Amino acid sequence: MGIESILVFLIVGAVAGWLAGLIVSGFGFGLIGNIVIGVIGALIAGYLFPALGITLGTGILAAILHSTIGAVILLVLIRIVKQA
Repeated sequence: MGIESILVFLIVGAVAGWLAGLIVSGFGFGLIGNIVIGVIGALIAGYLFPALGITLGTGILAAILHSTIGAVILLVLIRIVKQA
């Protein structure tokens, strides 16, 4: 994995985490928090979507959408656990 791939990975994670934070909480979680949430969201969606037979396409916009949906799922699950 080259430096360009890592940079794109971090940017997609940051954008996805920020979007998920806006959707679920109304605010972001800082740069590092957004990256972590976006990357974990990408892992969740990467596991969940193929199991359900869902494809969103290819490219950077599809990666951002994919990661954002996974991050929203993560934040909703965290909110449910915190309230319990």
